[in-house]
Amino acid sequence: MDKATQLKLENAEIAAKLRGSLLLFIQAFFPILTGRDFIISRPIGRESHFITICRALTKCTRLESLRLLINVPPGHGKSVIVSFWIAWCYAKWGDCNFLYISYAKTLAATHTDTVKRIMSLSQYKVLFDVHLRDDSQAKDAFTTEAGGTVAAFGSAGAITGRNAGLPGLDRFSGAVVIDDSHKPDEVHSDLIRESVITNFRETIQQRPRGINVPIVFIGQRLHEQDLPAYFLAGEDGYDWDNVVLKSLDDAGNALYPEAFPLDMLKIRQEKDRYVFAAQHQQDPQPAGGGLFMPEDFPLLAEEPTYSITYITADTAETEDPRNDATVFSFWGLYNIEIEGRKTGVMGLHWIACREMRVEPKRLENEFLDFWQDCARHKMPPMVAFIEKKSTGVTLISILKGMRGLKVREIERTRKSGSKSQRFIDIQPYIASKQVSLPAHGTHTEMCVNHMKKITNNDSHAHDDIADTCSDAVRIALIDKMLYIHTHKDALFRSTTQEANSRLNRLTDLKKKAYKTRN
Repeated sequence: MDKATQLKLENAEIAAKLRGSLLLFIQAFFPILTGRDFIISRPIGRESHFITICRALTKCTRLESLRLLINVPPGHGKSVIVSFWIAWCYAKWGDCNFLYISYAKTLAATHTDTVKRIMSLSQYKVLFDVHLRDDSQAKDAFTTEAGGTVAAFGSAGAITGRNAGLPGLDRFSGAVVIDDSHKPDEVHSDLIRESVITNFRETIQQRPRGINVPIVFIGQRLHEQDLPAYFLAGEDGYDWDNVVLKSLDDAGNALYPEAFPLDMLKIRQEKDRYVFAAQHQQDPQPAGGGLFMPEDFPLLAEEPTYSITYITADTAETEDPRNDATVFSFWGLYNIEIEGRKTGVMGLHWIACREMRVEPKRLENEFLDFWQDCARHKMPPMVAFIEKKSTGVTLISILKGMRGLKVREIERTRKSGSKSQRFIDIQPYIASKQVSLPAHGTHTEMCVNHMKKITNNDSHAHDDIADTCSDAVRIALIDKMLYIHTHKDALFRSTTQEANSRLNRLTDLKKKAYKTRN
């Protein structure tokens, strides 16, 4: 075998290995392109985020994931990986058509230029025999000799004359790539943010040319109502595969300690918790500032001993995912103990919570199902409180006719204040750790995550779960009306007796005072 043939076989073997692994491809060509080694992150307790992202993108090329949402903090190499991924795809299929979209066309063009520079490397051309056309000089667009195309666009701009993928193929043929759709300093503008979403819905979403053409979003979260939130709500009609990568994991370990060590992350977190929650933790918070902190909710390993249990219900007007949901919450009132001694301070334990979006006609069955689940508890609910509004009125009227169910109305009056004021009113009770949850409850994380997004200026997206909490605290701890509703007659008698006793004592005092004056 001559040297030329041997070299050709060796190159073919290397090419096959690199085509088989995106990570190996990056490790091979990143040093050639940049002059630096590609260092894989080594976080504690989990795999490298580079590996996680490469695996997710590889699933796209296998058509195992056609809608992929990767949330990753800034500075973690996402754009580098995506640029190399596109070049890697061309090493497998030279006719791929890609659209690369970012919040600014110039930024997208920078990344497409990286793709072009990788494919222009002599080592790449030798191994994969993929060549750019001679007229491909622009940063924002190029074409391969096999007919493949890459074009860069802004997320809010027009996309004309370009598509992603090829029709009628049962293999990968390109993708729409969205890399950071929102500019951080513009995402809080409702007009700009919504224009990005509108452009996706009316333009970008129409650009895949076949059913096997993926759409990939990779970038940080910036706002509760950003484009990823639109995807996660299923408003485009698809179920997105969501890969969430946080700078700090639940154990407090750094995702990318080589570039963002733990001390640096903690400083950034303390400097701006709002920005850190969104960009680094992929958990955007409402701009108005949260009323409730996660640490305000004690997590109990064992259930307390309740004096009274009850349900609060907040019913939705429709099943539209953009509106609040219907929520049922199950509560237990108890005397808070410290070191085995009762403190005399009453607390509420959030025993169970169920959130759902259903048609109004199904509310009755859903409530009865929840009630029956609660009835299996060691202390079944004694009464249910339901807000007296459109769908709630209907539910109340139905349930009041059923034996064994005690139902009371929650009426909103001018005295009860606005919704924001009601949340402000319960804040001291939660800050005093008077509302607890089960440490391992299936609803615990959902409820805590929801409550921490509630603001004092109504800038949060949803408050359905918080409504049931607000009502529960007001009923039991603020107005202390729970006993009245459950033991009305006995309480009336005791209250009347106490009032008569006070009146008699007051009369005696008046008589004594009169005698003294005279």
